[in-house]
Amino acid sequence: MIPVGTPSTTNWRLNGMIARTVGIVSIAAGFIIGMHGLDHPASGWLQTALGLLTTGMLAQGYALYCSVKRMQQLNARS
Repeated sequence: MIPVGTPSTTNWRLNGMIARTVGIVSIAAGFIIGMHGLDHPASGWLQTALGLLTTGMLAQGYALYCSVKRMQQLNARS
């Protein structure tokens, strides 16, 4: 348990790796489901694919943010 008043440290490397993995998987799944949705345009697969692509792009953006924060943290220690 973290004592009150102690600043918590964020593991930017782990957060970035998780976000990057989620981003890659979401984008890949979005493209695969999108191809299926193009074959069946009346179904809801295209909207699902767009949602996955958006989620993947946001996750990749957060991974970039984590990388920048980690570099700032490493440079501040030096």
